[in-house]
Amino acid sequence: MARSILPSIFLFLIVALISPSVAEIRTLQFTEDTRPVILFETFGFDHHGTVDIKLTDVSISSPVPNAPAVDPSLFGFFLISDESLIQAAYDSQQNPDPNSYPDCILMSPYVQILFNFIELSPPAPGGALNHSFTVSHPDEYSLYFANCAPNAAAVSMSVLTEMYNAREDGTRDYLSVGQSPVPSLYTFFTITYVVFLAVWIYLTLFQNRLSAHQIHHLMAGLLLTKALYLVFAAEDQHYIRKTGTPHGWDVPFYVFQFLKGVLFFTVIILIGTGWSLLKPFLQEREKKVLMVVIPLQIVANIASVVIGETGPFIKDWVTWNQVFLLIDFICCCAVLFPIIWSIRSLRETSKTDGKAAKNLMKLTLFRQFYIVVIGYLYFTRIVVYALKTIASYKYRWVSVAAEETVGLVFYMVMFYMFRPVEKNQYFVIDDQEEEAAELALREEEFEL
Repeated sequence: MARSILPSIFLFLIVALISPSVAEIRTLQFTEDTRPVILFETFGFDHHGTVDIKLTDVSISSPVPNAPAVDPSLFGFFLISDESLIQAAYDSQQNPDPNSYPDCILMSPYVQILFNFIELSPPAPGGALNHSFTVSHPDEYSLYFANCAPNAAAVSMSVLTEMYNAREDGTRDYLSVGQSPVPSLYTFFTITYVVFLAVWIYLTLFQNRLSAHQIHHLMAGLLLTKALYLVFAAEDQHYIRKTGTPHGWDVPFYVFQFLKGVLFFTVIILIGTGWSLLKPFLQEREKKVLMVVIPLQIVANIASVVIGETGPFIKDWVTWNQVFLLIDFICCCAVLFPIIWSIRSLRETSKTDGKAAKNLMKLTLFRQFYIVVIGYLYFTRIVVYALKTIASYKYRWVSVAAEETVGLVFYMVMFYMFRPVEKNQYFVIDDQEEEAAELALREEEFEL
């Protein structure tokens, strides 16, 4: 049994690191559940950590008719740290003899047993338990339920879980140790984006109004949705830290998360195509990219809601995570195609229209934009994930800070490159550079 349970636990833990984990007060209902292991939550405890668990209406049923009563000691809740989990998985692989490793994960020396069903009062069916457990050693632990019964015995129960740290004043902090600075981080970046938006509005509506295009107004909308998303993210995290519940902030949070995602990819695609800067319309293939990305963002937002509002305790949670990652990967690839098409189009145009200097500057700008987009996507999808997995549980907020900082830098670079100015690189080119530009384009064509 241990050999089948440990890989499942390891998969749960890896996927849990991809999604932001927050400890809320959760009331869950399980009906005829036969899973050998269920992950409830991953939480970073300090020296004053506590786990509260309340079980009611516990019942156990066997799929085998007239089967003897199942041993209640084979069902229970336990905590395990990341380090102990890795060590347990390693030992199970290094010991091929099944007798050298316990048949039930509850018997493993690496787990911290909270209780098993022997302690239910009254015994199942109809059993209940209400207990509080103190975490003596600060670390990041995952709370699991294990079902080691043979023949896939099914468990039904209502579970209320609370995981929190105690502050110096005795109040509860429902955010993990590594997540505690996150509300302050979101507040700081909210203020930064509000200032950014104010500067952008001044540039587009006042200083360079005649040079502003439709894309610049859409970019202002992107900044607005980003700022509002951070506002509700900060509020959501703040109330979770105080009370364990988001107090209804989830609805606007997910709304602006969806709008931010759609506008983000739309702006990159439209800038990449040169819409309203180089041309007033989109080609058919560019419209198709938008028609693919926007519905995918709708599905991604649905997956995000499911992931955020439920948890690894539902059966399809890992699948929803995989759907979200797949859609995000597709969207990241899709936004690169319009930029590549624009670069190719500029190369072809430079051979026929006799405006070498202007085309060279456009080509250089789009190449720089392509590199900036690639760098941003690489950092936020790979480096940030690496920070989440390798950083100590006390410093999980570093990945949030890094992601938001790089995002802000990307916005600033993109907005600067395509800002509205009277002497924009698209429209005003020094004619004296024409010969040098023609020579550069010829040399590039020769190298290709």
